[in-house]
Parts: sequence; structure tokens; C-alpha cells
Amino acid sequence: MENKISLKLYVTGHTPNSERAVANMKSICKNELEGKYQLTIIDVLERPQLAEDEKILATPTLIKVLPPPLARVIGDLSNIEKVLVGLSMEDLTKEPKKQGGHRK
Repeated sequence: MENKISLKLYVTGHTPNSERAVANMKSICKNELEGKYQLTIIDVLERPQLAEDEKILATPTLIKVLPPPLARVIGDLSNIEKVLVGLSMEDLTKEPKKQGGHRK
């Protein structure tokens, strides 16, 4: 599928906050993005250069790489609406197939 959403989630080890962010993001992907995504989880303790390259200052940090524009959300991702709006993904989630209208 060519219009997948490409996401990178930066975490620090297996801390409670990191574990919560991973679980919350997997839930968002499963329930809201329905297979239209590619999620990469990066542990900054194991891959510090990747975090430095992306200028990650705090974890957990979620980055939407594709489709543009690039967007970031910092935190445990527990507020689904905040995550979707923060990453400009509210229009990329489950779209009714029978209706052609847009949400406004």
C-alpha cells in the first residue's frame, strides 16, 4: 500500500512511561489506522545516534515521517485525540468507505 503512514516512536529502555507509550501507540495503530501504517520503535539507549540525528530531546517522542508534513508528539500517547491532531492524522484514520464527505 503506497499511502501508509510512517511513524517512529523513540523510547528510553523499558521504563513505565516508555512501555505505556508503546502500548498506547500499538492500540492507536490497531484501532485508528487499520493497517495503513508502518511503526518503528527505537530505543535511544540502543541507538543513540538515531536519536541524535532526529534531535530527540525527550522520550517518548513519536514522529510522523510520512505523509508530510513532519510532526512530533512527546509523552506517553495516552490521549488518542491529542496524538491524532498533533500529528495531523485525524483525517488519515478510519474513513467511511460508503461516504464521500469530509469531517470539518
